[in-house]
Amino acid sequence: METFNFAIILCIISTSNTFYLPGIAPVSYCPEESATDSQCKSAIPLYVNRLDSPTSLILHQYSAFDFCQVPDGIVGPHENLGQVVFGERIGPSPYNINFKKDETCALLCTKTYKPGDQASTNLLTMVKEAIEDNYYHHWIIDNMPVVWCYAARAGDDVTSASSQSQYCHAGHPVGCYIPPSGMVEGSCALDSRMIDADTFYLFNHVDITISYHPIDAEIKNAGRLVDVRLVPRSIKHPPKSEEGEVCGAHQQYETLLFKFPLKEELTVKYTYSVKFLENKEVTWASRWDYILESMPHSNIQWFSIINSLVIVLFLAGMLSMILMRTLHRDIAKYNQESAEDAIEEYGWKLVHGDVFRPPRRNILLSVLLGSGVQLITMVLITLVCACLGFLNPSRRGALLMCVMFGYVFLGTPAGYVSARMYKSFGGIRWKTNVLLTALLCPGVAFAILFFVNIVLWAKGSSGAIPFGTLCALLGMWFGVSVPLTFFGAYIGYKRGVIENPVRTNQIPRQVPYQSFWTRPLPSILMGGVLPFGCIFVQLYFILSSIWSHGFYYMFSFLFIVTLILMLTCGQASVLLCYFHLCAEDYNWWWRSFLTSGSTSVYFFLYCINYYVAKMSMTGFLSAFLYFSYSFIIVLAFLLFCGTIGFFSTYWFLRKIYSVVKVD
Repeated sequence: METFNFAIILCIISTSNTFYLPGIAPVSYCPEESATDSQCKSAIPLYVNRLDSPTSLILHQYSAFDFCQVPDGIVGPHENLGQVVFGERIGPSPYNINFKKDETCALLCTKTYKPGDQASTNLLTMVKEAIEDNYYHHWIIDNMPVVWCYAARAGDDVTSASSQSQYCHAGHPVGCYIPPSGMVEGSCALDSRMIDADTFYLFNHVDITISYHPIDAEIKNAGRLVDVRLVPRSIKHPPKSEEGEVCGAHQQYETLLFKFPLKEELTVKYTYSVKFLENKEVTWASRWDYILESMPHSNIQWFSIINSLVIVLFLAGMLSMILMRTLHRDIAKYNQESAEDAIEEYGWKLVHGDVFRPPRRNILLSVLLGSGVQLITMVLITLVCACLGFLNPSRRGALLMCVMFGYVFLGTPAGYVSARMYKSFGGIRWKTNVLLTALLCPGVAFAILFFVNIVLWAKGSSGAIPFGTLCALLGMWFGVSVPLTFFGAYIGYKRGVIENPVRTNQIPRQVPYQSFWTRPLPSILMGGVLPFGCIFVQLYFILSSIWSHGFYYMFSFLFIVTLILMLTCGQASVLLCYFHLCAEDYNWWWRSFLTSGSTSVYFFLYCINYYVAKMSMTGFLSAFLYFSYSFIIVLAFLLFCGTIGFFSTYWFLRKIYSVVKVD
């Protein structure tokens, strides 16, 4: 218990320094006249990322649309493996921003669309569909997302970093669409002039506000960026006028609207304004705070989480106390029986000759256990790295890279556990066991991912993993994970068979008739309720961060909840196994795995509920992608919880039968 409390204290302390602990150096900026390559830079690059939508899981690159593009030959930063798999496509933009140099309505480019021209109609159609499907831009400045903050109450100032009544979204919409019904919603509701039914409004102007923290003590007139916000606007610029006359936030201007198909020529001028503000209160190390604290759906309900943890710990303590008292009484009673009473055994001692009888389909069970140990080790290593700050949101793709590399390089424990358990089951098909351990679970996940990828390729989505990256993943699998699994299996087979504390009878004992609640299916489903109860609060925030394109940063709480989940899974499987043994049902091998593994059933039901109640996705394709990815996560959850339940029960049975006198 002291070790557990120490882990909680360590993780809570680490949250105050989660960001920028290891390896990320700040970039200093200064005016153009005093810029040097070694000390500070003047030019502030703005990078564009993928476009996504809350109503669709089809991602698109910025360059796929008819927006302002950079000249050929200019490349952006290279994405790491995690970013590519996650669908990020970061590229350069034509925006010209220099430190402390304000811009007012700077012209970026001009696009013209003519009715009847097939080429321009096709280009406008893509923009129109992006507006209709509520797609969002995602821009990056100084490794920070450019956020769109909008007031929670009318009249609030969204440009102030100290504004508390606002929401900040890590992206801004391409435009907004008012359907024929005339219902105004979404970003259209922020401008009272956007009221025309069946009309598209294009946001062709952005007001960018960049706040910096001065560092005059280190470099004169220099600063570090701590806040980047923008406000998108729809402005119909006059054809031949000074653009600066109509871009002011407080000036009257017409909105840029169009109906589709076009009836007349449409000219779109993309412009932007930049304003720099000094901010001495926010430091560079805490510059992510306002994003994480003000994003919609990410105000963590601290009291709900703490309440869930307290309830789960209380129930776990009660289960442990009842179980240990009952066991202590049973063991004392069995050991005090006389020789004459030994022939009238009862309870869980009665099945001592069958409790360690090898299970059916033992090769599949051993494979799942090996893959489960591999997954559990990977999850714990990832969470520890996240708590220490190595996987913070500023390290794009680092979380997914840690998961992939961790799983690949942990093939040795998988092979060892699978081979050792299969040998203890008395299995002789060791080649099949090793191949299934290396190929079955990763193969199922890869097959689903590959099929989904074909669909994304067909739709031209940037979320599709490039062919070269797929080959790299296959190379990691067959070049690293499979050999390590073979090596672990070799070590496992070299070890001796695990000796059980009691002998197994040659003739299996008949299992008596069981009541409804001790039958396999009801008891298995009942065993997953308690573990699910300790994670459902965190599941909401995890799913929101995945499907609502947000940031998940409460890894300390997630680590604590994971430890509670492991404890609860083990205790639920042990408790139900004890009840079945008392009912003279010794078929516990698969049941112990599936009892805690049934938590994944409730997880999948929760995913369905989240899709119906929280998601606003439309179309069969988005539903197909959502449930395909969810199925992979559910399978991983089954392995994680099931393996913990199995080994907890295995340890428990070896303990209780080793202290009982059996003739």
